[in-house]
Amino acid sequence: MANFFSDSELNLLNIGLKIKALREEQNLKVKDLAEMTGLSSALISQVEHGHTQPSLETLWKIARSLNVPIGFLFEQTGKEGFAIVKRHERKQLYMPSSNLRYQLLSPDLNRKIEMILIVLEPGQVQEKMTISHEGEECGYVISGQLGIIYGDSEYVLSEGDSVYYDSRIPHRFFNPGEVQSISVWAMTPPSF
Repeated sequence: MANFFSDSELNLLNIGLKIKALREEQNLKVKDLAEMTGLSSALISQVEHGHTQPSLETLWKIARSLNVPIGFLFEQTGKEGFAIVKRHERKQLYMPSSNLRYQLLSPDLNRKIEMILIVLEPGQVQEKMTISHEGEECGYVISGQLGIIYGDSEYVLSEGDSVYYDSRIPHRFFNPGEVQSISVWAMTPPSF
């Protein structure tokens, strides 16, 4: 499973403390949360104490079990109603084992809509399994090709193509091409 890394603004300890606070507010023990997520108690404890770098899949499972959007777990920045995000200040999520990169184009994860840039290297897959979550997504391929598995179907988009879909249907991305794939996505509600 890929590891979650972040820039200095996204602190693992802060994420862990938020998870612990939410768990305790809901009168759940570590064991209870482990059962709800299908994760081990040891992993939950390590995440809460900032001793491990959880994958996005792990964070999604925890957030869903605690009934919060995954963005709630991250630090929030920017002013209410208006924000400029400079290219060098984008928050980034890395999955080094697959070279997958997500760049947050919106100022933070506490908005009604989330904008991200996804970079996939040739032959790279977003996740091994399809994912599903509440909401809607719309993507635009800036360069390269982007493959999408949506339900039981597979599609390949090229530069300039766009797609819209209901996020509740299981889906995932992959790069079927020979060059890097770069795409921009809008998601509502935010899924990270």
